[in-house]
Amino acid sequence: QVQLVESGGGLVQAGGSLRLSCAASGSDFSIYNMGWYRQAPGKQRELVAVITGAGSTNYADSVKGRFTISRDNAKNMVYLQMNSLKAEDTAVYYCKIFVYWGQGTQVTVSS
Repeated sequence: QVQLVESGGGLVQAGGSLRLSCAASGSDFSIYNMGWYRQAPGKQRELVAVITGAGSTNYADSVKGRFTISRDNAKNMVYLQMNSLKAEDTAVYYCKIFVYWGQGTQVTVSS
């Protein structure tokens, strides 16, 4: 069965950095888009960044210039490098590939 396992969340001060990782297993994901979403309490889940199988990327306006999404198809991994973090980045972050979701990892930014 398909499984997505996330890591890298935690507590960081405003202005700091975190790198999230998502390891996918159970299939070949090389042709699929990979994305990161986030959801803060009381808010809708929103798309943060997406990367296509060909490597093209798109970002939410709120994170452009600060976050970078990347993938390693040989390892079935997707990453989100988050720099210059702000308090408003606090949320549960989820990876998604095709119809599959990770369990979510908490990112908390203190101000």
